[in-house]
Amino acid sequence: MPSPNEIAPDFTLKRDGGQDVTLSTLRPAPVVLYFYPKDDTSGCTKEALAFSSLLAEFTAAGAVVFGISKDSVEKHEKFSKKHALTVGLLSDTDEVCEGYGVWKEKSMYGKTYMGIERSTFLIDGNGKIARVWNKVKVDGHAEEVLEAVKSL
Repeated sequence: MPSPNEIAPDFTLKRDGGQDVTLSTLRPAPVVLYFYPKDDTSGCTKEALAFSSLLAEFTAAGAVVFGISKDSVEKHEKFSKKHALTVGLLSDTDEVCEGYGVWKEKSMYGKTYMGIERSTFLIDGNGKIARVWNKVKVDGHAEEVLEAVKSL
């Protein structure tokens, strides 16, 4: 898992709408990448709505925000439309989750499986990781990330 002060692993992924997003081309804007397990589940919906509700404030602070999961672009588009999300969603068809160390063995009801551990990375305008949140609890998280963006 990348640590603060390391250069964030670069990637190009498709976003809802089908356009490519390359992390390094977003500089010098700070970038918030929040990794989440699955579209349209309760926690992930709550998190996407929280980031969407604060998107204007992130934008005013000069930051770009993207949610990333392994769901397809088509699933992202349905999820976004259903909940009127304004935050961009990236489809990790590559190994970005693995590169960021968020693809982990998880367990539920005694079964183990691989999945995304809810995590957020704040990347500064030089492409360095400024802050990492692991095992994120959704309540108040988007607000905490916004404060960190404002303190860059």
